[in-house]
Amino acid sequence: MSGQVLVGRAREIRAVSDADFVRAMEGLPGSMAARLAFMSPDHHMVRDFVVREMPRQPRPIAPRQIAAVTGLEIEKVTRILLDLERHLFFLVRNPAGDVSWAYPVTTERTAHHLSLSTGEKTFGA
Repeated sequence: MSGQVLVGRAREIRAVSDADFVRAMEGLPGSMAARLAFMSPDHHMVRDFVVREMPRQPRPIAPRQIAAVTGLEIEKVTRILLDLERHLFFLVRNPAGDVSWAYPVTTERTAHHLSLSTGEKTFGA
């Protein structure tokens, strides 16, 4: 089958061939592995916790709560949150330093309402 795929970036939409799209997708695992290389097992634990917990509570998640549940020291949690935020992909903290956004969910009101299979409802980031 020959065709095209529309790809959007910022305000521009352009057509690419199926073959170019497939090549780009085949390279995705390698590029994602490189992008995630900075993350230690503790980084993954912190990020997984906030993404899992965010739909369960209507307020941002404090570093102290993360430390209490994960068993990590508060200073280490704070460093990990800064590192994850610095990489501009994983999470955002509010001015108080609490996690309010962790892709794909947020405690902030957005136009994207999510209903999870667990019955929890949250907003999409």
